[in-house]
Amino acid sequence: MHRCLVAAVMVLAVTETVSAQCRVPSGSNEGKLLAFYTAPIAFSMATTPEVTMAGSIRFGAEGEYVPRPDPELEQTGRCFTQKSEETSLSPVFGRPRITIGIPLGFTVELGYLPPVTIAKATPHLFSFAIAHATHHSFGPASGTTIIFRGHGTYGSVKGAITCPSSALQQTLPDSPCYGNEPSNDTFHPDMFGGEIAAGVTAPSRAFSLYLGVGANRIDPHFQVGFTNIKDPPEVDMTRVQLEGPLTRATVFGGVTAIVARVFDVGAQIYSVPSDATMVKLNGGFRFR
Repeated sequence: MHRCLVAAVMVLAVTETVSAQCRVPSGSNEGKLLAFYTAPIAFSMATTPEVTMAGSIRFGAEGEYVPRPDPELEQTGRCFTQKSEETSLSPVFGRPRITIGIPLGFTVELGYLPPVTIAKATPHLFSFAIAHATHHSFGPASGTTIIFRGHGTYGSVKGAITCPSSALQQTLPDSPCYGNEPSNDTFHPDMFGGEIAAGVTAPSRAFSLYLGVGANRIDPHFQVGFTNIKDPPEVDMTRVQLEGPLTRATVFGGVTAIVARVFDVGAQIYSVPSDATMVKLNGGFRFR
């Protein structure tokens, strides 16, 4: 036991951990990047609004192209020495999801993305939503379905953002990324939100269209994880977060087609006007 304590003290003595908290305003490059990468992860609707029978189940999946931010936004310097960050870890994002109908017109949606590396990112995210839909006779012949929906997403995305392999250097000890191992950084895109949408079905019933608006309350933060090769080595665990949560307006619309009443495919444009606009593709199987 005594030897273990001595070893622990020796490790602490030769490794200096820099653990600081850096709060950034929403208008800074760091603040804009935090908000920008929260937008694609939002747990938006998968299909056109519909009144779902209790006991029905839909197994589906979604995928989208993750846009790149303006290169100027990747020039950060408020919390660290100014440099360009490698923020685009993966060009795509996707997740499986399940929708379950419960009594009184409510549905529960769950989405889970296990820690499987996609390109240079390793996400580990849990999403959920609860919604209530009602059908009304106004509008086209088939009427209009209106849905109220609340949702949330919590978890993390890991990757080498502050110091990827391409940025490592072993010649300037006081410059960024002085090391031989990429950073192991963690982004937490924590958020919850609400939305309302209306959908109509074409007279042929071949497809449905919908439009909606909403708002997301976002509170993302970023944890640096980099160990340099100084003597003794230093571990940078700086936490970068906004000065406070932000509320972001959202607008979205899409189309859904149902094939043989058991399979659906669709596309959606989801926009957070302050941050980013994405095109999402959805598909799923239905069991009633």
